[in-house]
Amino acid sequence: MPNRDVEILEKSIGYQGFFRLERYCLRHRLFNGAWSAPLIREIFERGHAAAVLPYDPIRNEIILIEQFRVGALDAPGGPWLLEIVAGMIEDQETVEEVVKREAMEEAGCVITDLVPLYDYLVSPGGTTERVALFCGRVDTTHVGGVHGASEEGEDIQVHVVALDTAFTWLKSGRLNSASLIIALQWLALNRDIVQTRWSVEKTPK
Repeated sequence: MPNRDVEILEKSIGYQGFFRLERYCLRHRLFNGAWSAPLIREIFERGHAAAVLPYDPIRNEIILIEQFRVGALDAPGGPWLLEIVAGMIEDQETVEEVVKREAMEEAGCVITDLVPLYDYLVSPGGTTERVALFCGRVDTTHVGGVHGASEEGEDIQVHVVALDTAFTWLKSGRLNSASLIIALQWLALNRDIVQTRWSVEKTPK
């Protein structure tokens, strides 16, 4: 339903390619009850994503992926980033289907259980993108190597990392991917619960 406290005066497409840039002229209700002056805002429209932190509760290890990111060319440490598995949500696809598909494509691992963490806005001042974030159960025993869809230019190195090592990297500031930081902070608070839940419920008899 339209928000009665926002009035879109004009909307146009500034750019349409792999992504889309939309230009709005709008006004919104102020906290004092009046209307704001007309505002011009450009919004980056790229769709919504789902991401998962693959975690092995038995070996106490996580799976991280490393790949080149052009948006991090000037970032400290360079443009090869440690991240978690993620992908864009396609039409008629659930977020659970996305993370299971991407886990196989990007890391060669099978997600057997999922715990939903958060559904958060990435940067609402400039983009509509939301991320549905999960922690997923995996077996890290035979995981590794280079993965990704070569036809999409993907070159993804898979790393199996001890969870305590990942926490050390988190505290030191080495990790700078938002989804990874959020998921690791959640797991730091909930590791015992997750280990107990998955170990009891899913260990073969």
